[in-house]
Amino acid sequence: MQIIHKDELILVIDKPAGLPVLPDGWDKEAQYLVKMLEEEYGKLFIVHRLDKVTSGVMIFARTAEAHRSLNIQFEKRETEKVYHAIMEGEPNWNEKITKFPLRANVCKKHRTAVDDKRGKPSETRFRILKRYQSGALVEAQPMTGRTHQIRVHAYALGHPLLGDVLYDGEETSLINRPALHAHSLTITHPTTNERLTFKAERPQDFETALEQLGSGNDFVDMVSFAR
Repeated sequence: MQIIHKDELILVIDKPAGLPVLPDGWDKEAQYLVKMLEEEYGKLFIVHRLDKVTSGVMIFARTAEAHRSLNIQFEKRETEKVYHAIMEGEPNWNEKITKFPLRANVCKKHRTAVDDKRGKPSETRFRILKRYQSGALVEAQPMTGRTHQIRVHAYALGHPLLGDVLYDGEETSLINRPALHAHSLTITHPTTNERLTFKAERPQDFETALEQLGSGNDFVDMVSFAR
């Protein structure tokens, strides 16, 4: 686990995939992120969460005052979160804004579902970064913070994330988890008011999946194309 930034008020890490933020299941001895970090850095306050299967940037507050400041920023949508993901199939768009309302925990599998009547307002902005013959690397910017939001919105668009069998993704040998990575997080520092952006490089399993998708396939770099 990599420490991206540390000061007296905040701790920013690059969370590895497969590690839960809080206790997962009934095994009291199982490791989880908060326990591991508090053993070294002392009391931490959770500001936001990443799924167990998701890698990338995550921030913790180290004081109650910093916790309040960051909570307000997240609640008022003053933070900026950018994810990288791999979608199945060939989206027929370059950019897409989705606003499907979402409702969590709709079945025993704890899935989130699109629910026009009882779902909460949700918005995700997608942008294609690279195209492959059988998939696409996308940038996803969630404007709200619903459970599994990016994964469900991708599924609702007809292009579930690679490896995301919970949301009807095909079983694959390319990656053994949903291909989702928290690439960057921008916040305002609780005391200095400085606008800070923290980034985490995509992990090896994600890069390997991209390499295998691109092996022998032509892809279009949409960022270069747009320029």
